[in-house]
Amino acid sequence: SVQVFPPVNFTLTVSALAEVFLNWKPNPNQELKNYTIRYDVEIINPVPEEYDTKKTHSFRTAVLHNGFSARVRTLLLVNDLQMKSDWVRGELKPPPGAPETSVANLSCCNYINIYNTVSLDCTWFPGKGAPEDTEYFLFYRYKTYTEECRDYIKDKWNRNIECRFPRTHIDPEEVDDLIIIHINGSSKYTAIKPFQQLFNQNAIEKVNVPRNVTVFLEQNDLLARWEKPISSSPKECFEYEFYLCNLKSGSKQIMKVSSNDFRIRIDVTCRYSIQIRANHYICRKRGFWSDWSEILYVGKN
Repeated sequence: SVQVFPPVNFTLTVSALAEVFLNWKPNPNQELKNYTIRYDVEIINPVPEEYDTKKTHSFRTAVLHNGFSARVRTLLLVNDLQMKSDWVRGELKPPPGAPETSVANLSCCNYINIYNTVSLDCTWFPGKGAPEDTEYFLFYRYKTYTEECRDYIKDKWNRNIECRFPRTHIDPEEVDDLIIIHINGSSKYTAIKPFQQLFNQNAIEKVNVPRNVTVFLEQNDLLARWEKPISSSPKECFEYEFYLCNLKSGSKQIMKVSSNDFRIRIDVTCRYSIQIRANHYICRKRGFWSDWSEILYVGKN
């Protein structure tokens, strides 16, 4: 019978912000002959995941403030029979820090600017257990690029509670890539626990306002036309909300529209206000709705 030996020298190394390099070696006692060898990998913490690979290494993106653990075993394929070794386990301990000193309620938002660059804005609350002298420092990672914040806004105790990057290395044309946010801190009274969060770049995008909105009357119909927001996405990738208010009766309607024009029957003896806003649709994860466009008026005073 064939023996299956577990891998050896299994190590976990932090290779970047919120990224772990898993590495192991084939067991030197393992017979090779004409067998196919693969490896079963199971991430246990923070987010369970299982996969197999023929390589002896792997990268995984995960938040690491609560530690990271994984295990690996050898899979041997012998004449359509799959045999498995025992598991080998590895662990990264959580980074040090007092309870409730890490930031809370982190929220981030990115914007595509007119020159097709992306800005990023993040806000947070100091941890309940953080001393008043706590100083927080924010970093973002996008793919292989990491940058530290240089533009902070402070609270009344002079603690950093917001960071702005007017320009980042986030690619506006990528779809559903991750932005990793890492916030650590320091205090002379206690160790501040770091905090990490992963954001889908499109899910936290504040979509730009629709452009060149025009409205006019054609007999008893109100017609509206507009151009898609500033974005690298084609026009089919947006949906709109059309806000119509009858200023005489006070009645209001919000209608979903998936094209760049809209027609509706109205009472031409009344005056109306019109606004439009946009969001992602189909092509990528829904972001934050844009602001409403400037108010336009149509109809009789």
